Amino acid sequence: MTTTETITACPKLVIARRNDEAIPFKKSDCFSSHKPGFAFDSYRMTTTLPDLHLTLSALRRGKTIFPETLGKQSLSTVISSEAEKSLNLLEKISRLRFTSLEMTDEFKSKGWISGFLLLLLFFFSSSANAKILLPQILSSNMVLQREKPINIWGFASPSEKIEVTFAGQSKTTITDKTGNWSVILSPLKTSSKPQTMTISGSNKIELTNILVGEVWVCSGQSNMEYAMRKLAKIPKPKNEKLGFPSDEVAKAKNNQIRIFLVNRKQLNKPDSIHKSWAVAQDSALRSFSAVGYFFAKEVQEKLGIPVGMISSAIPGSAIEPWISEDAFAQEDYFKNQKVSNDPGKFYPTMIEPLTKFKIKGILWYQGETNCFLNETISYSYKLKTLVNLWRKAWGEQLPFYYVQIAPFDYSKQKSDKVVLTPDTEPNFWEAQQQVLRLHNTGIISTSDLNDNGGDLHPTYKWEVGRRLALLALAKTYNQQISFSGPIYKTVNFKDGKAVLDFDYLKTPNSSLTGFTIAGSDGKFVNADAIFKDGKVIVSAKDVKEPKAIRYNWTENPSGNFYSNGLPALPFRTDNPLINQFKTN
Repeated sequence: MTTTETITACPKLVIARRNDEAIPFKKSDCFSSHKPGFAFDSYRMTTTLPDLHLTLSALRRGKTIFPETLGKQSLSTVISSEAEKSLNLLEKISRLRFTSLEMTDEFKSKGWISGFLLLLLFFFSSSANAKILLPQILSSNMVLQREKPINIWGFASPSEKIEVTFAGQSKTTITDKTGNWSVILSPLKTSSKPQTMTISGSNKIELTNILVGEVWVCSGQSNMEYAMRKLAKIPKPKNEKLGFPSDEVAKAKNNQIRIFLVNRKQLNKPDSIHKSWAVAQDSALRSFSAVGYFFAKEVQEKLGIPVGMISSAIPGSAIEPWISEDAFAQEDYFKNQKVSNDPGKFYPTMIEPLTKFKIKGILWYQGETNCFLNETISYSYKLKTLVNLWRKAWGEQLPFYYVQIAPFDYSKQKSDKVVLTPDTEPNFWEAQQQVLRLHNTGIISTSDLNDNGGDLHPTYKWEVGRRLALLALAKTYNQQISFSGPIYKTVNFKDGKAVLDFDYLKTPNSSLTGFTIAGSDGKFVNADAIFKDGKVIVSAKDVKEPKAIRYNWTENPSGNFYSNGLPALPFRTDNPLINQFKTN
């Protein structure tokens, strides 16, 4: 004999947990953070159920199992084990990723176990109708990289036909047994006119307002994460020549710049809203990287094409979390030594999910955390490892442009781990510069971009972005512009003087400051420096036989050695890392 009862969804009922978030009966979303699950369209539903307490296997075998049959086993244990053994639903259960199942006392007292089990079975059997889902990085308002094959991917039911239509192209595919799918669009031409992409299968998704242009990823720690909203609150900078765009957010009206701010808790989750990208204005811009935005503004203005910026940065992060443990294991320098600072913590959640999305290049602004640890050659190898890993992940030798960390009074900071000295930061600058020896890299100097040695987050982020843009415009986009201050190459000691050669040296000031010189005793003193015949001549009265030259070798640099309106990188001719750092 059976009875019937009408069941109304109870807001208190929790049927699963997803990444520590309780999923109530009303949740109309997939349960997995990585794969499509079982969509439930209605919060309020009624159904007629037999008054029988059934496990999933009983439903198949036609047997009746009453609550007392469960014994001491939890309902989740019965559901998981019986479903695996009897319904062959391993794949579907893996999508659910159960961590617990909870029912209110009210639910139990009304004998709704049967209803719950039937409902769960309904979820299992309905997986064939799972909706198409896309990754967070694919959304309306995005910029797609021009002139490269474009990967469009997502999730749906196994063996489902998916069609992607965009810019006159139509590509189809069939999802694999786990529901994953991907199509490759032929290289796209630059387009400043908004277009719509359609993805069709069991449901239809329309992504609107899409442009085609240049896409860059910017990453690092707090100075890269430094948000645009802060510009309105900082004091007026001392160097008026560099400007002060404190009202930039209010003025920003350029819909040719699009931004994507990575949320590390969301990036791995499929997206059903399709609004992760935004036009660079208003509230979206207020939260976005100032360095990233001003880079995009300069590039967009000079090239006249759409620019998309993806910001993935974490304040206070060391470099190690941005590098997978496997990458460290493959670098000879790190074999037989333990890497600290949570290696690989951010890479799988904040970088790897982006690597299917085609980009033009990478901007990196990080190092303060590692400088506090007094690192030198070890940081050189860590940065090298990051460059190689990210390029391999994207499958291209992408341009990698990075920022010399700004001057800061490290020697005045207390540390329980290391002794910080006035040489700590110059040594770190030297370590950063070793990566310039890798192909398709560039660095900008920031030795003049801090008004206060006690400020770890100096202003002038607009100038940092502009200088990075100059690198990209010259080296990536082949524009004939000046893009770098002097970078030291070689020295020749002759007749009591040092004759130095530099890259990117045009006509600097006639009288140069910031140079020091030392003889065989290793004691550095202030030096006279002049520009003559394309070289810099350095000498001092009390040093008859000079052996080494340094420039701006201090955490508070004040030298005036510029060229092309850009400062020279600090350096020393007695650089010990030249022979220690191996590029291969």
